[in-house]
Amino acid sequence: MRRDNVTWVSEFILMGLSSDKNIQAGLFVLFGTTYLLTLLGNGLSRLLIALDPRLHLPMYFFLCHLSLVGICYTTSGIPQMLAHFLSEKKTISFTLCGTQLFFSLTLGGTEFLLLAAMAYDRYVAVCDPLRYPTLMNPQVCMALVGVSWSVGVANSAVETAVTMSLPTCGHNVLNHVACETLALVRLACVDTTINQVVIVASSVVVLLVPSCLVSLSYAHIVAAMLQIRSTRGCRKAFGTCASHLTVGSTSYGMALLTYLQPRSTASAEQDKVVVLLYAVVTPKLNPLIYSLRNKDVKSALSRVLKKRPNQSSRK
Repeated sequence: MRRDNVTWVSEFILMGLSSDKNIQAGLFVLFGTTYLLTLLGNGLSRLLIALDPRLHLPMYFFLCHLSLVGICYTTSGIPQMLAHFLSEKKTISFTLCGTQLFFSLTLGGTEFLLLAAMAYDRYVAVCDPLRYPTLMNPQVCMALVGVSWSVGVANSAVETAVTMSLPTCGHNVLNHVACETLALVRLACVDTTINQVVIVASSVVVLLVPSCLVSLSYAHIVAAMLQIRSTRGCRKAFGTCASHLTVGSTSYGMALLTYLQPRSTASAEQDKVVVLLYAVVTPKLNPLIYSLRNKDVKSALSRVLKKRPNQSSRK
C-alpha cells in the first residue's frame, strides 16, 4: 500500500491487562506497591554507595548506574499504567507514545550493556586480580559506562524513529500495557520488512553481543574457579559472581525470548507478559539480589544507621 494514501493516528488506545474493574483495582495495588518498593530499593542502593567511601569501587559504580536505570525504566511506564487502571479512557498521545518508547528502549539497551561491563569487571577480579586496579581504573569504568549509555541512546533513536514512522491506516488499539515496538509494528498497514531488520539488528547489538560477552566472561571465570584448590577461595570467587549471573540470565533470557523468536511463533499476549515482567520484576529484584545479600552493602547500611544516632546525640 502506498504511503501517500494512508494516515497516521494522533493517539493510541492501550488494552492493558484486563477490562474488569475489580481486577484493575487489584492490579493497581499490586503494581503500585511493587513500583514503590523498586524506587525504595534502588534509591537506597544508590544512597549507600554515595555515602560510604568503602563502596567506591568499580563493581558498585556499575551497580549505581544499574540502579538508576531501574528507577528510570519503571518510571517510564508504570505510572501511566497505574493511571490507566483507575481511568475509563486508556489513551496515550502519539508524541507521548514515541517518547515512552524512546526512553524504554534507551534504558533497556543500556542495562544490557552495563551487565556486560559488570561481567568484564568480575572476570578481571577473578582471573587477573593482581592487575585489577590497573585494568579497572576510574577512567576505564567511566568509558564503559559512557559507551553503554551512548549505544543505548543511539540504538533507541534509530529504532524509535523507524517504528513511529509506520502508518497504521487509522488503527490505534494497542494490545499492550505500554507503547512497545512489537505491538506498534503489528498495527502497521504497510510492509514492515525494514522494521523487522532493524529489530533484529538492534537485538544483536544490545542483546546478543552483550550476552555472548557475559557468557565468555563466565566461561573464563568457571575455568579459573576450577583451578582454585581451596574450597573457601572457590566459594569466595563464586560469591562475587552469583548475584550478577542471576540478574544477567533473567534479563537477557526474557529479552531474547521476546525479540529474537521467529515472527510466526510470536504471541501478543506472550510479549505483553514478558515485557511487563521485565519492567516490573527485574528492577525490583536488582537491589534485592545485589544489595541485601551483599555483606559490604549490609555493613555500609549498618555504619550509616549507627552514625545517625551518634551525630544526633552530639548535637
